[in-house]
Amino acid sequence: MIKILLLIFTIILSQATQATTLTADAVISPLAKDSLLLDIKNVNDQFLIAVGERGHILRSTDGKNWQQMPSPTQITLTSVFFVNSSLGWAVGHNATILHSNDSGFTWTVQNQNPQLEVPFLNVHFKDSKEGVAVGSYGLYYRTKDAGLTWQQEFHLTLLTEEDLEYLDELKRDDEAVYLTERSRILPHFNRFYQDGRTVYLVGELGLIAKSNDYGANWERLADVYQGSFYDIHRTKKGNLLAVGLRGNVFRSVSNGNDWLNSPVETTALLNNIVLYQDNVVFLLGNNGVLLKSVDDGITFTMNTQADGKALLAGAIFKDKLIVASEVGIKVLQVTP
Repeated sequence: MIKILLLIFTIILSQATQATTLTADAVISPLAKDSLLLDIKNVNDQFLIAVGERGHILRSTDGKNWQQMPSPTQITLTSVFFVNSSLGWAVGHNATILHSNDSGFTWTVQNQNPQLEVPFLNVHFKDSKEGVAVGSYGLYYRTKDAGLTWQQEFHLTLLTEEDLEYLDELKRDDEAVYLTERSRILPHFNRFYQDGRTVYLVGELGLIAKSNDYGANWERLADVYQGSFYDIHRTKKGNLLAVGLRGNVFRSVSNGNDWLNSPVETTALLNNIVLYQDNVVFLLGNNGVLLKSVDDGITFTMNTQADGKALLAGAIFKDKLIVASEVGIKVLQVTP
């Protein structure tokens, strides 16, 4: 009986702690810029915004001095995006979506769902009204009114044929089980990337897909490998790069119809692609891995950071590579 009471108390305490974390403002800390940061963006060469654990949001106009902005949550934030110099969104765990309309100085909650218990991993807006937030287990929300309302979508065309057949069978047999399984069977969506009128989505289980209607309909491309992809980007020369687990780098000169592996001297997970000037490509990875290419991603040289901490996202700002890392902000010198 005592064990049961202890279990109930633990569950109630956990729920109360989670609710407090959701609703409590982030603690302003002088060490915020040295804590885990998961994303960073250069906003029109005017300022930088970085987000990370405990709801931290940091802002800088020079890449060296950082100010922690008030944040309405202590939930870990994973991604940030500004559609112009004023309007920005940040997303994170528990389906959290925050919005700023004053260049990142203040933020309000647009969406949170503590029952969902899955994170958004990326957010993107095509204009000041329509945007998409994507995440784990096929989590996919869209807004067409600047985030006043968000609608969840399920893109089953991103599943393999085997999974589609499985869902069809479930739907015939048990609608309730089908709906539950549908919400968990889709792969993790790691990056939503816009390239002109085409958008790309990459994620778990080798997922690379493209859409010409801002993700309303998707075409899943042929599998390149079975590992996860974490970023995709078009180079300045017009070719596509996709990076992922175990140091995998793939390059396509045919808009994703065919891919070739670019060999690198690491098996670290690669998190982010950053372009510099006309011909330089940087890849940021775990274990302090920084890869550089000057031939459009065909070959790479490696420079590992001495502390071995994960480099999670980067942005070029005032001719420096500003990195969100496992240990906060890093400022790295770059050369053509």
